[in-house]
Amino acid sequence: MRRRRLTARGWGCLLVGILLAVAANVVGARPLLYLGVLLILLPLVSMLVAYLPRRRGDVSRVISTDLLAVGETSRVSMRFDLYAPGIPYGTWRDTLPDAVRGDASGDYPAESALLRYDLEGVRRGISTLGPLVLRTVDPFGLAQREQEFGDTRTITVVPQVLTLPPLPSKVGAAGGAAQTRSSRLGQGTDNLIPRPYTSGDSRRRIHWRATAHRGDLMVRQEEEESSPDAVVVLDRSAARWDRPGEAPDAAFEAAVTLCASAALRFVQDGYSVDVVDSAGGLLGALRGHEDDRDGLMVALATVTPRGEPRDIRAVVGSNPPGPLVVITGRMDEADATRLSTAGAAAPMLFAAGAEDGALEAAAAHGWNTAALDPAGDLVAAWTDALPQAKVPGA
Repeated sequence: MRRRRLTARGWGCLLVGILLAVAANVVGARPLLYLGVLLILLPLVSMLVAYLPRRRGDVSRVISTDLLAVGETSRVSMRFDLYAPGIPYGTWRDTLPDAVRGDASGDYPAESALLRYDLEGVRRGISTLGPLVLRTVDPFGLAQREQEFGDTRTITVVPQVLTLPPLPSKVGAAGGAAQTRSSRLGQGTDNLIPRPYTSGDSRRRIHWRATAHRGDLMVRQEEEESSPDAVVVLDRSAARWDRPGEAPDAAFEAAVTLCASAALRFVQDGYSVDVVDSAGGLLGALRGHEDDRDGLMVALATVTPRGEPRDIRAVVGSNPPGPLVVITGRMDEADATRLSTAGAAAPMLFAAGAEDGALEAAAAHGWNTAALDPAGDLVAAWTDALPQAKVPGA
């Protein structure tokens, strides 16, 4: 929307001047004509005062958080250096995208060239801040001028991460921290770390050189290589979700939030985690590095429903994981019956639009299930789907 060059006061002054000029001609009063001409010329002169000065400015922004999460607040520090004859008076505002909200405006000139405001993430995605808009008025307040200064700055709003409770001990141990170290060793590597023999280990895995060196039976770990220790599958196939519109799909947003939260929960528990979509595309691989986390969050910031799903066994691969989390949308009983756990030690299924009997059918095939309510408590849904540790001898 293009802002008018005259303020309401300016338009009023111009209108009164025109009326006085007309009235002067009607009644033949020359003083009214002089006054009318003055009121007509005054807004025009004010526009020249506002628009003739040449101005240029430099804007630099610093955001306290590189990746802003939904619901998180960050501080923006913006330095604005304006080069202009004289000091114009008015207001400034920074242009904000729909992904964030905040009071990014103030009076100009401010106390210093450093302008600050707070931002809150409201919608995940990659968007831009800026440009800075400076609105100034002439000394009489009749004319106004808006100018844009500086470049834009990219801001990434990532999904919210919830604090989820861990899996019970001994559940999904096949993908636990003990195997996380060994899973990063390829077969035939030179830096194998033999471990002591334990009851149940195959004698074919005995590491004879290490056994001779230490005097105790030692076994090789390269055969414990697994891919991976934990898997989180975000079913983003288009058939499971509503078509994307101007407003985000609350169910899909809840699914993305749970996906990010589950992956980071497993990392905290010592798992090596792969996050994939329903077509087998890798969204992120978490191996304990901060860059891995940031890469996953950026990928989830832009993920949308699309494509067709594949069989879960093809997505997971031939080596069964420990924990397996599948997050999906619409699901009927037939879909649930066909959904394989892929041999996972701790399979968990979350559905945002399960029909009657779907979750029960999945539970009958070994899944630990929970309904995903966008308006509900996602932490409670996670807790409901946590597998129970088996009691020895039970």
